[in-house]
Amino acid sequence: MSKKNFVSLIFGVIGAVMFALGMCMCLLPEWNAFQPGVVCGVIGVVALLILVLVRRKMDGKAPIKLSAKTIGTLLFAMVGALVFGTGMCMTMVWEGMMIQGIAVGLVGIVLLLCLIPMIKGFK
Repeated sequence: MSKKNFVSLIFGVIGAVMFALGMCMCLLPEWNAFQPGVVCGVIGVVALLILVLVRRKMDGKAPIKLSAKTIGTLLFAMVGALVFGTGMCMTMVWEGMMIQGIAVGLVGIVLLLCLIPMIKGFK
């Protein structure tokens, strides 16, 4: 395993676990840990952002340049993830919204799948 893959593995696991744990802390009322969950989730997001910066540096690539396309793609990805997450909440947390949650979740999946041609383009 190369050094850059090992560093990516470490930052990716730490970031994903911290973010997932923070989301669980926020969304499960039985845990009564909303504020610590937000802190834990933010730590996870910061670790994942550090991963992107470190990986690009180790690959010898330039830092990410913010353009209108980059910001639009990022906003589209956030909307897709939020729609997908809302569908998951509707099916698992909110009572009596199983069918509607599945429909909303499928819309979120389609939005996230639209990112592939949006970023890579058609050939």
